[in-house]
This record gives sequence, structure tokens and C-alpha cells, in this order.
Amino acid sequence: MAGGEPGERNLEEFVYGEEDFVLQAAGWGDPDSAPSRFDRVLLAGWSDRMERGLFRYRLGPLPTRVLPGPVRLVAQLNEQRSAERRPPQPVRSLRDPFDPGAFNFTRLRPAELLFRLRRTGGPGPPPDPLLVAINASPLERGHVLLLPEPARRLPQVLTAPVLRGALEAALLSSHPGFRVGFNGLGGGASVNHLHLHGLYLGRPLPLEEAPAEPLGPCLGLLRAGPAPAFLFFVPDPAALEPVSRAVCRAAEYLAGAGLAYNVLATRGNPPAGPGAGGGRGLRVLLWARRPLFGPKAGEPFAVALCELAGLLPLPSEPLYRDITEVQALSAIRQHLLPEPELLHLGRELARLLEN
Repeated sequence: MAGGEPGERNLEEFVYGEEDFVLQAAGWGDPDSAPSRFDRVLLAGWSDRMERGLFRYRLGPLPTRVLPGPVRLVAQLNEQRSAERRPPQPVRSLRDPFDPGAFNFTRLRPAELLFRLRRTGGPGPPPDPLLVAINASPLERGHVLLLPEPARRLPQVLTAPVLRGALEAALLSSHPGFRVGFNGLGGGASVNHLHLHGLYLGRPLPLEEAPAEPLGPCLGLLRAGPAPAFLFFVPDPAALEPVSRAVCRAAEYLAGAGLAYNVLATRGNPPAGPGAGGGRGLRVLLWARRPLFGPKAGEPFAVALCELAGLLPLPSEPLYRDITEVQALSAIRQHLLPEPELLHLGRELARLLEN
């Protein structure tokens, strides 16, 4: 195995083809049925590293509750992550270059790497290979990092080949709650070295099924959940490449407009919602937001892709016990755009993607 860093040499490869894509994942009624080959390899490697003490803390079952209210926010208590994770890197702008002096993924211990994802065969040219590594401060069982070659030292700016590889990883899982996501600079990214997250979430979220308002042929506006998002849809593997390019083109436009962004891919219904015809596929959500550089005083929690999607990992038992939906939505929505600005942005993105 060729690799740019010592820890990447002799790394096990997970070679897959289009035949390994799970086009219809298990339903939420039986989410643990028939794990895919990808699920088995990932979770076995992740559990092995947990037993070997390679994480910052031992992750057990996490107290979880749905906050009363129409948005159905899922609160989860994870005190260890708050206390023991590595402090986020300071970010000064949306265009910060890679800093070799700061922590980056070339410094991962070899044992933190699980395997390298590499596709053979169609559809289309293969995406960039991705390394799958443990996230040493996990949110959930199976929380991993998806890394393009770390030796390339790319900053935390999403690219279409990397996103496409991550979307393919999502299709390799048969679990309905395996999601992949990206936090941009100014949008909750804690390391300025290109990476995405993959994690198994144990509950459905409203954004999987709610219908979206059409903005253009390939773009919708999804208002379900705590924060409206621009919605793209992958109905089948042939759409992976054009959707990846469209999402990254839109993200580049946002950055050029001085906005931060977050991305989440999840199993879900077509944009028109359940019962509108067509099978489930991948919903890819793009959030536009005001950039934040450094912690914000008085915030009950940081706002990144999980919070925007409706999952609240909370740092303390009193906050977990007492927080209300109104308080949580207030904390999230202060980072968002006013509705007129969001709608104007949606029209601009629709025009951009039609050309």
C-alpha cells in the first residue's frame, strides 16, 4: 500500500464496487438487521481500538431524550467529550491555509487508522481514496473520520472528489442512521485539515422525510428541523458525481459571499417527501450560516452539523436535564441567516446550478 505518511503504509484496503452499494438500507423498525460488509469491518475495527485504549475516553451508552416540542430535537449527554476532547484550533477566516505547526491528521498514530476505502469499476471514474480513522473523541459508537491523503495537507474546504467518496461510503452502510457530514471553517470545524465525519446515529430525524420547497431542478429548501437547509438528492449511484459537484459549487459560492457552511448526507425520501413516488436515496443538506471564529460567550453548546440536524450533544447533566426546545432553537438560530436573505440566496444558488 502506497502512502504519504509512515502510518499509512501496509494499511488494510477496503476495496468495493458498485455491487456493494446498499440502495435500500434497513428500516428504523429493525436498524440492526443484516449489517453490510462495510459496517462489520468498520465497527469491528472501531471496537478493537476502544478495547485497546486508543480513544480519549471509554464511550458507553449515552443518556438520550427527545425534547418536548414540534421540532423533536434529540438531546444527548456526553460530558466526557466536552471535558476531554482536544481544544478546537483557532480559525481567523474562511480562507485560512493549512498550518503544519498545528495539530493535523499526519500526526495520527498508525493504530488510529482503520482502513483505506478504494473503489474499483463504475459508476464513472473512481473518487479519491479515503482513509477511515477513529475520532478519538467520539460522539457515538462507530464515529470515524474520512480523510483524503493527509500528506496532501489540504485545508478544510470541501471538494467534489472528496465529497463523492464520502457519499459512496454512506451507500456502503445498511444501517439507516449512518450519516456523513462536514463542518466548514467558521462553521464548527475544529481541525483545519480536510476531513469529513461518519457516524451511526440511533434515531431517525425529521429531515429524512419532510418535503422540501423546490427552488430549481436539483435544489430544494428544507425547513424541517431546527435550521432550514438547501437540499440535494441522490436517487441512485449515477447521481453521485453531479450532486457532489453541485453541492461543492454551491459551497464555494457561499464562501465567496462570506458565509460558512455545513453539509450532512443521510438516507431519506425524495425531496417531495414520502408517498410522492420514487424510492429512498441520499439526502444531502447544505446549511449556510454566519461564520463564527472562536467560542461565543454565553452559548449553551457549540453549533455544528449535528446541532443543525437536530441532535444536541450536551456537555453537562443540568443542561441536559433542563434545556427546553425554545432555548435550544434560540441558541442554534442566532447563527442562521434572516429569512429574506436565505430566500434570496436560494434563488441565486438555483440560477448558479442551472448554468
